[in-house]
Amino acid sequence: MRLKHLTTIAACIALAGSAVRAARTTLDIYFVDVEGGQSTLFVTPAGQSLLVDTGFAGDGTFGSLPGDPARARDAQRILAAARDAGVTRIDYLLITHFHADHDGGVVELSQLLPIGTFIDHGTVPAVAETSVPGTLAAFERYAAVRAKGRHLELAPGARLPLKGVEARVVSNAGSVIAKPLVGAGEPTAGCQATAPPAEERNENPRSTGFRLQFGRFRILDVGDLSGPPLFDLACPKSRVGPVDVYLVAHHANADAADPATYAALRPRVAVFNNGATKGGAPQTFASLHALPSIDVWQLHRSTRPGAENFADDRIANLDESTSYWIKITASRDGSFTLTNARTGSPRAYPRP
Repeated sequence: MRLKHLTTIAACIALAGSAVRAARTTLDIYFVDVEGGQSTLFVTPAGQSLLVDTGFAGDGTFGSLPGDPARARDAQRILAAARDAGVTRIDYLLITHFHADHDGGVVELSQLLPIGTFIDHGTVPAVAETSVPGTLAAFERYAAVRAKGRHLELAPGARLPLKGVEARVVSNAGSVIAKPLVGAGEPTAGCQATAPPAEERNENPRSTGFRLQFGRFRILDVGDLSGPPLFDLACPKSRVGPVDVYLVAHHANADAADPATYAALRPRVAVFNNGATKGGAPQTFASLHALPSIDVWQLHRSTRPGAENFADDRIANLDESTSYWIKITASRDGSFTLTNARTGSPRAYPRP
């Protein structure tokens, strides 16, 4: 009788979990504050979780080492977002590239949430150590965790294995899609003759980027993609096409300021995953202030000299004493709501 009772309880729990997943009708996206690194959590209408990058290790610097996960700044912030989203495991972890502000938090996070499948571009060239010291050691720590799960390397044009949405890889290991995606291919106004140079030339241009589409809603995340690969996605023709939301490449540093990129993508909303002193270059602020058709949201107020911050209600964290996220809730018809967790005030964007 006891076994029968326990079996009934287990069945009820399974049914309840299925009901929760079936009840989802939106795509939820959390831009987690990791102080100028990246960590973005996607929860699909099917209930699957895709985490893009894990921020820093430890107390949040390039030199930080993994320690007690209960005290790990970025892993704990990701865990808080996951709990808010009702996520108890990371089905897919996509590491855009191998720098410690993107892959550093994986050791601690893996002790807080199980991770199913790892997606990345495989390895990091030894020369990357010369531009960002500590890169190879951080990669070795990440690779040790990756070895415990399933691992995918997806070429440009490949589809991420997500249900209910279409996520296409647009860049990987220095290459980009050869042909425009559906809805893309229009000539881009304002293209330069050559690509603006990447600030870090060894690993950032190898970033794995993707466009995710849910119904009529589209978002582009290309990690720290910069230099020729980012340029090739926009010029002379847009290979990605218009998107609703663009997570500005490379934390909105100067090598993401090219106006042609924004002309090619025509985003309704641009999001900076910047920190107070990391990312958010004056050149990128200038480019976006010149485009009033784009709503710009920042994870942090920038204190960099020359930075022209957008209005306070568009900034999640006014200083480094808080760690609010920005959340997007998107519907199949292309409408979406953006909520600044600091203010709690949602802003609605109607279907296009």
